[in-house]
Amino acid sequence: MDLRPEVLKPPRVEVGLLGWLKKNLFSTWYNALLTIFSLAFIYIVLRVIITWVVHDARWEVVVINLKVFMIGRYPREEAWRVLAGLGIVVFLAALTWIFRGAKGSPVKRWLMIGWLLSFPLIGILLRGFSRENRFLPLVSENVWSGLLLTLVLAIVGIIASFPLGVLLALGRRSKLPAIKVICTAYIETIRGVPLISVLFMSQLMLPLFLPPGLRLGTVMRALTGMTLFSAAYAAENVRGGLAAVPIGQYEAARAVGLNKVLVMALIVLPQALRTVIPAIVGQFISLFKDTTLVVIVGLLDLLGIAKAVTGQREFIGLHQEVYCFIAVLFFICCYAMSYASRRLEKVLGVGER
Repeated sequence: MDLRPEVLKPPRVEVGLLGWLKKNLFSTWYNALLTIFSLAFIYIVLRVIITWVVHDARWEVVVINLKVFMIGRYPREEAWRVLAGLGIVVFLAALTWIFRGAKGSPVKRWLMIGWLLSFPLIGILLRGFSRENRFLPLVSENVWSGLLLTLVLAIVGIIASFPLGVLLALGRRSKLPAIKVICTAYIETIRGVPLISVLFMSQLMLPLFLPPGLRLGTVMRALTGMTLFSAAYAAENVRGGLAAVPIGQYEAARAVGLNKVLVMALIVLPQALRTVIPAIVGQFISLFKDTTLVVIVGLLDLLGIAKAVTGQREFIGLHQEVYCFIAVLFFICCYAMSYASRRLEKVLGVGER
């Protein structure tokens, strides 16, 4: 009997582009067939789209009304305020990108302060003070429209709903029965109705709960409804993160002498928020897209401006060009939020430790 060990041939390793194609796209005959059909389908679709974009589409409807899409009915002579606010954001974003790797640097602390101060500063720029003020005359929120209104609704809704959602999540886990019942009832009630209902209620019923001398404009009432709606969903995301923190973290924090408030603020809540970053950002993206619903309550957001533009006599029937342009704008904004989320997850090591 031959007891010599059998000589095994080393596996054949494919390298380079041809090796990758053979491994991933042409590994078997049916994978090769599926790849060929897929490439043919993609070619036909892309050819039709590119032909329409380059030759058939009438993009003058976008070029002529570009300023209308951006700021809507905002006064043209005050459009510099919008550009100034955009400049502040771009400047801070550039500095944040430049110093993104400077861990523990005081520059990052100042950047955080700058971001926090930029929101009220931009709000003052856009709204102004009074009609008699020569430098920043009052511009009512009721004339804010277009992409400007969409961004204001989304950004303010995100900033206001997140801390409210955290408080609701903590209240739902509270051991005080009254706070727990109120927070639970609020979250379940809001999550059980569509956003359109909340927007109509904020428009019609919110003034009934305000003092007689206090009146909110249509934009502020829509912002209130969107904030209250998004806060309920953010609360459930945060509550899921709190439930994912191991009980040992609580016990270890209490063992070193931290009280309940410090345990939650310094140990548990940061871990919970780090865990649910994808869910929170997904909710923010959904809120950004849901801003298109305010057209139902009479606000001219980006979608409302699109309907107004296609109603012009010389642009009747050019719906495809207009809505493709709007879709690109929404994609850019949503992808930027998704990209920032992935960068944050990578920096914090979500899913790695």
